[in-house]
Amino acid sequence: GLVIDGRTLEHVLHDSLQNIFLELTERCRAVVCCQATPLQKSVLVKLVRSNLKAMTLAVGDGANDVSMIQVADTGVGISGQEGMQAVMASDFAIAQFRHLRKLLLVHGHWCYTRLTNMVLYYFYKNVTYVNLLFWYQFFCGFSGTSMTDYWILILFNLLFTSVPPIIYGVLDKDVSAEILMQLPQLYTMSQ
Repeated sequence: GLVIDGRTLEHVLHDSLQNIFLELTERCRAVVCCQATPLQKSVLVKLVRSNLKAMTLAVGDGANDVSMIQVADTGVGISGQEGMQAVMASDFAIAQFRHLRKLLLVHGHWCYTRLTNMVLYYFYKNVTYVNLLFWYQFFCGFSGTSMTDYWILILFNLLFTSVPPIIYGVLDKDVSAEILMQLPQLYTMSQ
């Protein structure tokens, strides 16, 4: 990891040192900014996002972190002694920094697997319905006759095909939380 303070960050953000700094950050797993201004933090996140084309995660606990959290791809606010501004501006809120590991490794893994399975489910649902319409056109001689009433189509999309994704999205846990915490490499498998 790389730890950088506000004065050094001010020099780095000038054009002459940006490329060297970006090469250094590419080799680091994490960059921690200490005693930096809110503007410096947000500019740093923008710099990494635009030049390295990397996904960024910003974690903050106070009002001075709001701009950085909003610029990042994913923002995590920690509720604490500095107030709730960071929590209100973030995508996710946690009570303490130690909960960040569980948020990323457990809930992140579950979210990836649920989303990928939901995409497959919706492809299957739409292919099934379009296939039914295709074969119906042979039956009616390609006359353009409607196969179903509109209310049946609405019920099909609203009730019949929305209940399984809701149940699956709430209840599915392909791997238990304990195993995901013990084996962090499972997170990359879900990506």
